[in-house]
Amino acid sequence: MIFSQLVINAIIAGSFYALVAIGFSLIYKTARFFHFAHGSVYTVAAYLCYLCFSLWHLPLLIAFAAAIVGCIVLGVLCELLIYRPLRGRGAGSLELAIASLGIFIILQNTLSLLFGEETKTLFSVEVKEGMMLFGAKITSTQIAIIASALFVLFCGFILLKHTRIGIQLRAVANDPTLAVISGIDRNTVVMMSFALGSGLVAIPSLLLFTEIDVTPTIGLNIFMMSVVVMIIGGIDSIPGVYLGAMFLSFVQTFGTYFSSSKWQEAIAFCLLLLFLLFRPQGFLGRKAGKITL
Repeated sequence: MIFSQLVINAIIAGSFYALVAIGFSLIYKTARFFHFAHGSVYTVAAYLCYLCFSLWHLPLLIAFAAAIVGCIVLGVLCELLIYRPLRGRGAGSLELAIASLGIFIILQNTLSLLFGEETKTLFSVEVKEGMMLFGAKITSTQIAIIASALFVLFCGFILLKHTRIGIQLRAVANDPTLAVISGIDRNTVVMMSFALGSGLVAIPSLLLFTEIDVTPTIGLNIFMMSVVVMIIGGIDSIPGVYLGAMFLSFVQTFGTYFSSSKWQEAIAFCLLLLFLLFRPQGFLGRKAGKITL
């Protein structure tokens, strides 16, 4: 009974990590810097949904759609108004990462200013007990998270392997200079990666917001976990990111069960250090150059 619940909990957490990290990985593969603001985009999705549903009283599905579109627009604006001009002036990955950290702080403080520091709840109703599955309890939202992660994994594989934009994304990720020589507009491809990544990160935010409260400060931990997952799984592989998410969640779930929940983040970063030391390419990544900020 306990083992079944731990396994289900690990699958749920791994699916959540995967949904966040796949979007971050898409952006990193093409832009080649740590987009810290990815964590704040995750937070913005929940607050946009809260604004549309709880304050403006729009239907929930419309609130979800508006939040996803809003995150896509936010990601594209970050690229068009900040990162692209910086790249045009010769900024490297470090400068772009610092700029991204600035965006993260600005967005977090803007949310605090507009909505306050207190937690926000989407539904003011009693939480229902989950259904039984293989001897473990699971809610409909958690099932949706697992199904969404598998769906995104499948769609991401099809996108990258069998579509024109996917081929262009892989070309820019593998060799930006050669891609430009071949006639690919790198700026357009990078912008598309920000749109896709920002839209994807809204999905787990909205699903989780139906069950738990949010605050303006939740984004940093989400971002750090997505970095850990991407490095463990392999930067160049979406299936690797999914595998890394599951591996991290299983180690965290069983590790905290036998120790304490206070060790959850420590376990994640211990794994990160071990992989950086002994397998920096991750599970399914290629042996390549150094990871850049």
